[in-house]
Amino acid sequence: MADNKHEINRRTVLKAGLGVTAAAAAAGAIPAALGAVTDAGATPPPLRMPGSLPFPTRPVGVKTNEFPFDHIVIVMQENHSFDNYLGMLPLRGQPLADGFTFDESGKPTNSTPLNGKHEVAFHQPSYAGSTDTGSQNWNDSHRQINGGAMDGFAETGPGSMGYWDEPDLPFYYSLAKTFTLANRWFCSAPCQTYPNRRFLMAGTASGVISTDINNIGTHYPAAGTIWDQLSKHGITWHNYFSDAPTTAIMLDTVVKHPLNLRHIGQFYLDAALGTLPAVSLVDCNMGAVVGEIDGVVQKVKIPTFSSVIGVVEEATSESEENPQDVQLGEAFVARIVNAVMHGPAWKRTLLVWLYDEHGGYYDHVPPPAAIPPDAIAPMLNAGDAPGGYDIYGPRVPAVVVSPYAKPHAVTNVVHDHTSILATIEAQWNLPALTYRDANAATLADFLDTTMNFAKPPKLVAPANPAPGLKQVLAHGQSTPPPPV
Repeated sequence: MADNKHEINRRTVLKAGLGVTAAAAAAGAIPAALGAVTDAGATPPPLRMPGSLPFPTRPVGVKTNEFPFDHIVIVMQENHSFDNYLGMLPLRGQPLADGFTFDESGKPTNSTPLNGKHEVAFHQPSYAGSTDTGSQNWNDSHRQINGGAMDGFAETGPGSMGYWDEPDLPFYYSLAKTFTLANRWFCSAPCQTYPNRRFLMAGTASGVISTDINNIGTHYPAAGTIWDQLSKHGITWHNYFSDAPTTAIMLDTVVKHPLNLRHIGQFYLDAALGTLPAVSLVDCNMGAVVGEIDGVVQKVKIPTFSSVIGVVEEATSESEENPQDVQLGEAFVARIVNAVMHGPAWKRTLLVWLYDEHGGYYDHVPPPAAIPPDAIAPMLNAGDAPGGYDIYGPRVPAVVVSPYAKPHAVTNVVHDHTSILATIEAQWNLPALTYRDANAATLADFLDTTMNFAKPPKLVAPANPAPGLKQVLAHGQSTPPPPV
């Protein structure tokens, strides 16, 4: 729904939100989709069913100790592809990263056609997002992917070919080179924030393909969410948020579990005391406080970030959504990672840093076929690109931070957001919500059996966002963001 009048940015909708067994018909379609990703002539492995347990002979909802952690922390930021953020990694100390291809001078050669020419990947001139990117809505995403050719990005907006490099995002590059990087983490569906975050929490988008305010109180998943399962079995969880919680995109979650919402300040306290719950979803500040723009450097107090120059509301956000300053988001993630690493529960904690979807930015790896989560088809309008939930969206950055993470490593196992569900379910023997999470790879491939980082490693500090914010203001970049 490229032009849905209800599409607005995630921050606004979340604030508005605050003020199962799949049908048998799916069982026939799913093996066909699964067969598309198996070797030719091979028999597809048997599918696990929704509602089934990872370990059928063990008690439901009881910790299995399949993984060496008591706490899992999820930090999902907004709207960047693998190549957009980490495409330069092969030249920056991680040669196994599947990033750009380069010419002899070290410049990326990746390109996509535009008006009879080719738009080559280029270094972003600003720390704010490009003003002429394509979006990540259903239609633009399908045009960008183009059946796997990955050649429609410049057509949806030449700014989609822009990227950032290590000097722009030094902490993220340090994170990706120190711990285990995913070369094949795809967003769960080729569309926007809400459906992809629904996959993170419920293993399905329940037909949703857009960030539409009308959907926050509807289409609650038939099998519920991972939060419902955790609460049902007495397993602790919190959604820590700065100004709006992700769980509010399915409003029933907030209504049913209001005591599981915590302000971001409580996260830092819990991390310092070693009292984090079993599962934490941590949300950044999305831009609640506005500073003045008067050409003078000022101190502006905003949630979790202070002493920066006055900026427009979009620039104060830490979400990294276009056209917000990406270094503010990096600084937020650095604070979360460092709070976990230097807390007393570090040796029993696993943190996942990732993005909900690609934000319309270029990536060169075609998304493979995916297992449809259920029998619910995407809610398409006339003129929308045909398709289903049988393909992933473009790759996104993802790193697992843990004492047991393989050092300076990559994994090429295919993952999507439901891999987090699969890991939670395997660790506490919880029933699968849909076909997608039932059959998703867990995070086991990121981990060693022995502790590699008993002492937290020293990571490169994030960039100081103030000069970048000053740069944004100097260039007058205040255009409205594309649809989320």
